[in-house]
Amino acid sequence: MKATLIHGKHDIRISDDVPDPRIRDDTDAVVRVVRSCICGSDLWPYNSAEPSAQGNRIGHEFLGVVEEVGSGVRNTRKGQLVVAPFVWADNTCDYCEQGLQTSCRHGGGWGSDDTDGGQGEAVRVPFADGTLVPMPGEPDEALLASMLTLSDVFPTGHHAAVSANVRKGDTVAVVGDGAVGLSAVLAAHRLGAERIILLGRHTDRTDLGREFGATDVVAERGDEAIEKVRELTGGDGVHAALECVGFTEALRTAIEVTRDGGLVGRVGVSQYDEVPLGVKSFMRNVGIRGGVAPARAYIEELLPDVLDGTVQPGKVFDRTVGFDGVPDGYRAMNDREALKVLIKP
Repeated sequence: MKATLIHGKHDIRISDDVPDPRIRDDTDAVVRVVRSCICGSDLWPYNSAEPSAQGNRIGHEFLGVVEEVGSGVRNTRKGQLVVAPFVWADNTCDYCEQGLQTSCRHGGGWGSDDTDGGQGEAVRVPFADGTLVPMPGEPDEALLASMLTLSDVFPTGHHAAVSANVRKGDTVAVVGDGAVGLSAVLAAHRLGAERIILLGRHTDRTDLGREFGATDVVAERGDEAIEKVRELTGGDGVHAALECVGFTEALRTAIEVTRDGGLVGRVGVSQYDEVPLGVKSFMRNVGIRGGVAPARAYIEELLPDVLDGTVQPGKVFDRTVGFDGVPDGYRAMNDREALKVLIKP
């Protein structure tokens, strides 16, 4: 079958002779991929991977149809349309029961630990009953992109909002206008935030942010951005700040624009080792929560609004490619020519 392989820095290739997935354990399923995509976090290995002659599978977001199930699978059926969260988990261990499937004692990540990557024609899914979430009804072409966002980007934005305790009537700042930041805008709006200030400078992205619910856009960065947000909020700052970038400066901005007693929800993959929490933020009782999003815990909650069109997170995809276009899709996202690339096998 065809699948995406990463052979090193900026070296993405499509191979058409990757072995077809097979049931290995009785809790496995094989899923034929209907939609996949490139994630912003895929750009980290894209920019840093060591050379590999054989290449490694990549991709962790996919939506597909169940083709085969193992003898121990009870709730996942052949023919179901399913979405796979960006990690696989048994959904029965103590961490999973707490809604923290990303810490599953028996789980793991796609494309590692001898598992398939999501950017292929088919995927072997460990712990199918615990990992896969069925999508009701027949596949609706118009909904597939938004359904796919449930695998990662929309729950990640939601996790930022939940971590920062966004409530009805709040004023919220979202730091970052990438796909996660825009999803965080959508999530904050869905949770009832009255005012949402989006910090970003790419007009095409911030325009989508306004469509998703942003009421204000701040294009400045650093101290100028902090001053602007403070000005917009009468000097107090926001009730909640959602950090969706992962750099120290973005986190510092989020902390500084948060009002006394407020929370920062951080979901940007951390590219720092130290958190800028000094005496000033200590005296203001600003807190930080968040981390990697347990997407599996949120999918059932978010799904109804996706199905009825109340939210349309699939609008974050601004380019669609087949497998042959995947290498250029990586380049386009890395060069900021594309926001998020949808892969249609």
